[in-house]
Amino acid sequence: MRHILSVLLENESGALSRVVGLFSARNYNIDSLSAAPTEDPTLSRMTIVTHGSDSVIEQITKQLNKLVEVVKVVDLNEGQHNERELMLVKVRATGKERDEVLRLVTIYRGQIIDLTDKTYTIEVTGARDKLDSLLVNLPQNSILETVRTGAAGIGRGERILKI
Repeated sequence: MRHILSVLLENESGALSRVVGLFSARNYNIDSLSAAPTEDPTLSRMTIVTHGSDSVIEQITKQLNKLVEVVKVVDLNEGQHNERELMLVKVRATGKERDEVLRLVTIYRGQIIDLTDKTYTIEVTGARDKLDSLLVNLPQNSILETVRTGAAGIGRGERILKI
C-alpha cells in the first residue's frame, strides 16, 4: 500500500543523507522524496512516498524515530490529508495538435509556461491521478519530456505536525 510519511527533522548537514541511507540499508524503496525548511529555520520537513504493508511502514517509522536528527514522523495516511504534486511536461505541438493541447491544459487547469512554434511546456498541479490522466490524454507520441516533484502532503483541519 502507498504511504506518505511526513518527517520533521533538524535542518543540518547530513540529515537527509542519513534518512535515505536508512531506507537503502533496509532495502525499502522511496517512490518520491521532497525536503525543504519549515516556518522554523532550524527544522526541515521531508515528505517521503513509499510502498509497504502496515507492518513495514510501522518498522520504517520506528527506525526513523531512532535517528537523532528526526523530531517527529507522521504517516499522513492515518488521517485525512491534502496531497499535491507538480508536473512540468514538454509536448510537441504543431498544427491541429496545438489546439488539442490547449484544450487539455484548460480542462486540467494547467498553464502554458513556455512555448515555441513546435512545443508547449505545461505546468500542472494536483493529485497524482489527475497528472497521470493528463499524460494519458495528451496526443499520442507528443510528450517530449516530463518532470514531477512527487507528493507534498499536509494533514487536514487542525492536525499539525509540530514538536
